[in-house]
Amino acid sequence: MCFYPQVLQPLYRTSIIILLALAATIVSWSGKNGIHAASMDETIRIAIVKSASEVTVAGDGLLVTNENGDPLAISFPATVKPDRDGVLVEGKRYRRLLFSASSAVYVNNKPYRGLAELSVVDKGILVVNQLPLEEYLVGLINCEISSAWPIDAVKAQAIIARTYAVNRKMARITAAYHMESSVIDQVYDGSLIEDSRARRAVSETAGEVLTFGGAVIQAFYHSSCGGRTEASENVWGAPFPYLKGVECQYCLTSPVATLWENKLTLKELEDRLRTAGHKVTGLSDIKPGPTNSRGRLKQVVLIATKGNVTITGEQFRKAVGYGVIKSTRFTMKNSKNEIGFSGSGNGHGVGLCQWGAKQRALDGFAFGEILSYYYPGTELKKLSDIR
Repeated sequence: MCFYPQVLQPLYRTSIIILLALAATIVSWSGKNGIHAASMDETIRIAIVKSASEVTVAGDGLLVTNENGDPLAISFPATVKPDRDGVLVEGKRYRRLLFSASSAVYVNNKPYRGLAELSVVDKGILVVNQLPLEEYLVGLINCEISSAWPIDAVKAQAIIARTYAVNRKMARITAAYHMESSVIDQVYDGSLIEDSRARRAVSETAGEVLTFGGAVIQAFYHSSCGGRTEASENVWGAPFPYLKGVECQYCLTSPVATLWENKLTLKELEDRLRTAGHKVTGLSDIKPGPTNSRGRLKQVVLIATKGNVTITGEQFRKAVGYGVIKSTRFTMKNSKNEIGFSGSGNGHGVGLCQWGAKQRALDGFAFGEILSYYYPGTELKKLSDIR
């Protein structure tokens, strides 16, 4: 779900001319809020729907082509369903369908700029939104934070989101898509909640990415660290020199965003753990294991009648649910077959702390200073200068 709760109407309308599969995209803007056309050359492919049993597509002036590039005449709104090795619409089967428009393509009633590509994967419909990278970022800002935050915090978000996207694209260049539209990668909900401040942050940092040793970094980030950001090796086992973790008291100024409590019965916990593949039977208690230097649980011990099971803090968090165990910085209390969890921080804790960045911007730090604090040793560069 998007961070920004209010649907805003964009103050700027983009004119995007898509020639079939976005072979060329030309965007022109006037005024200082315009995104320079040279920065629009980079495109990105985002999986916005996966394994769907049905997808509705609509929009004004839509161009529809099949896998061979042949234009099709289809009535809208169109209902597309999976059918063997292709998609079925109006009684005809196609291996792939591509929808594009000068304004937006509506997929399941949500507007997306660029092109929507429908195909069948794993017996369901996969919808990939291909669009210019900078346009993707404008739509992303209010899904990850609020554009109403101090502009330097919004600019910092624009840069790390761009950096993350470029890094993922390079790693998955031959894949069907470069990223997903959820917390698995970056939250993105199309162009529904674009606004002028989001566009300003993107346009005024156009093409800028974080680098280390001349290469685009893996710009991980999270909502709130709870006091200290985490070293990457403590979460994924892979050390990065720019992700060693830093002290961060800034997010603690927003306790509502940082502190959390949740409860689950032992039965609910056991069901979730078993669904995630952990062999635990007769769960009677949960004990904390050792913590790392950042104050996060390295392990959790599951006390069960058929043998105790020890798993990592991250495995426990993933199994129980990120919305319940918001970070691995937590304590537990067993009361009448119910476990209460109390913790601080929201997310894996690696890289930039979004609520910390907000406070640093309020304290007068510029976006470059914010980024260099959370990613020490990195350097801001233009994509055009490193390619």
